[in-house]
Amino acid sequence: MLTKLTISNYALIDALDIEVPGNLVIISGETGAGKSILLGALSLLLGGRADVSVIRDRNRNCVVEAEFEDIIIRRVVSPSGRSRAFVNDEPVSLDELKRLGSSLVDIHSQHSHLLLGDEHFQISVLDCFAGNGDLKREYLAKYREYLECCAQLNKLDTEIAAYEKERDYIEFQYNKLEEARLVPGELEEMEKEQNILANAEEIGQLYSQVGDSFENEAFSVEKSLKEIGVSLERLKRLGVDTEELVQRVESSRIELKDIRDEVEARSEKVVKDPIRLSVVDDRIALITELMRKFGKESVEELMEYKDSLAEKLSVGIDFGNTRNTVAAKCESLDNECDMLADKLSQSRKEAAPKLSEEIRKSAVSLEMPFCVFRVEVGDAPTRGEEGKNTVSFMFSANGEHGVKELGKCASGGEMSRIMLCIKELLARYTGMPTLVFDEIDTGVSGSVAAKMGQMTVKMGENMQVIAITHLPQVASRGSSHFVVKKTFSPDGGATTSIGRVEGDERVREIARMLSGENLTAEAVENAKVLLNE
Repeated sequence: MLTKLTISNYALIDALDIEVPGNLVIISGETGAGKSILLGALSLLLGGRADVSVIRDRNRNCVVEAEFEDIIIRRVVSPSGRSRAFVNDEPVSLDELKRLGSSLVDIHSQHSHLLLGDEHFQISVLDCFAGNGDLKREYLAKYREYLECCAQLNKLDTEIAAYEKERDYIEFQYNKLEEARLVPGELEEMEKEQNILANAEEIGQLYSQVGDSFENEAFSVEKSLKEIGVSLERLKRLGVDTEELVQRVESSRIELKDIRDEVEARSEKVVKDPIRLSVVDDRIALITELMRKFGKESVEELMEYKDSLAEKLSVGIDFGNTRNTVAAKCESLDNECDMLADKLSQSRKEAAPKLSEEIRKSAVSLEMPFCVFRVEVGDAPTRGEEGKNTVSFMFSANGEHGVKELGKCASGGEMSRIMLCIKELLARYTGMPTLVFDEIDTGVSGSVAAKMGQMTVKMGENMQVIAITHLPQVASRGSSHFVVKKTFSPDGGATTSIGRVEGDERVREIARMLSGENLTAEAVENAKVLLNE
């Protein structure tokens, strides 16, 4: 229940702070006094759209705060248009504020009766009456999960189709590289071998030249070193210290002998092999062509690319397995949705006649004695967020003749009465702590207005009802009464305020509602009668 409302710097309201009692709270005031401003501030507090235009003084924040029995909600709009929301001084998102607000206050504006022609509203009324809240939430969660699963399956199918288009080319590339049997570093080795095979004759000649240098009778390196060694030995015997030189010359001679032997061995291995050269040439050409074709710089890069192709090919297998899993999940969710939708449908069809009769009886009490009201539940062509049903409110104020969809045949006054009947019924089933009516009695007067007042009073016995009204028959039934006034400053600026009226002040306000600004003695007496004074 709303216990206190504080508004600062909102539209025509500079500062407002009121304690709100329980039961039926009446708010009245002259046309244009600012009753709708109060409603707008409350709507803002419950998650409505923030608009910088509502800020009265652009140099400070607009603040709307409401205290409920166990919670405090505050909405702040800065001059820049930025909006912040708080619950018990803790910041919350706008979505969180809306969810909380919808469980605390139900606002019914003077145009809300237009909802009566909306099928979603009609279904929600029936579900509320039938107690389908938990079942509907379970169905909706499962249905949305099903839609997400279907979207995932569609995405997979798109990806699989795109993959299948390029799979043949991927396989072709992979097979080319697989057939090549590439080995890391082989290109460099092949190029070395190719160079030797291509120049075998010249290599052999050069080896021969080197060998000849060792065997030349005119000048032999080995023979010369031997002679140098003999000379150094003689010097040694003559007492000259040549031991180290002798050893170095001997080491050189031995090393040269090894070189000669190695040259001979290598020379024997040099063989002209055109067949092998052709094989090597072809291999190098193949690798080079593969590098060019796939835009790679080495055998190693080609092998890495081949591995990536193998992974892509394996994805095809994963695609298939994943699709089978997702498809099975979709089918399971589809079946679960059908089962829950069937339960909803059965519950709705069972509750529809009872709801029809409840609203019909309530409407009859508001002077529609020949009213026909039926809730018709049909089967929808496709399953949706509401399940697999269509729901229509059928109405006639003149018996069975001319029964049509409510939104297409009821007058404004009839719509107001039907909506009040529905709100009164839902209030009993939902346990909504606070209900706000904004001139729900538009289009009615006289005894009908009085009976609507009685119904509103009855609702106020079990919950807090805040009724903005222009009808004295309704206003007089409230357990408390507030009047909205607009005043003007000398510079022409307007300010809206609200205050509670009691005693003579309340009598005068009811009399004003009866006769206008020119209060008459009769209006005052009638006001006292309405107030049972």
